Amino acid sequence: MDRWDEEEQAVRGLLDRLEADHVALTAASQNSNADDEHDPEGATIACEREQLAASIERTRRRLDDVVESRALVASGRYGVCRTCGAAIAAGRLEARPHTRHCIDHA
Repeated sequence: MDRWDEEEQAVRGLLDRLEADHVALTAASQNSNADDEHDPEGATIACEREQLAASIERTRRRLDDVVESRALVASGRYGVCRTCGAAIAAGRLEARPHTRHCIDHA
C-alpha cells in the first residue's frame, strides 16, 4: 500500500464517521421539541449540524485532493505547477502534498 492509498483509506474512514455522526445528530433532533435557539446552555443543535456539515465538506475536498494527486502521479504531472509548468519545490510538496502551484503562484 502506497502513501496515497493509506491517505485515501484514512480520509474515507473519517468521512464515513462524520457522515454517520451527521445522520445520528439529525435523527436525534427531529423528535425533539427543544427550543435550541434560545438554550442558555451553549451551542444550538443547528450550529452543531452546520459545523459537522462544514467538516464533511472539508473532508470531501481533501478526498478529492488525494484522488487527484494519485492521478497526477500516474500521469507524471505530480509536482508540476499548473500556472507556469515549473517543478514545485520538494520542501513545498512535503509541507503541502496536495498543492498544485509553485510558491510564486500560490
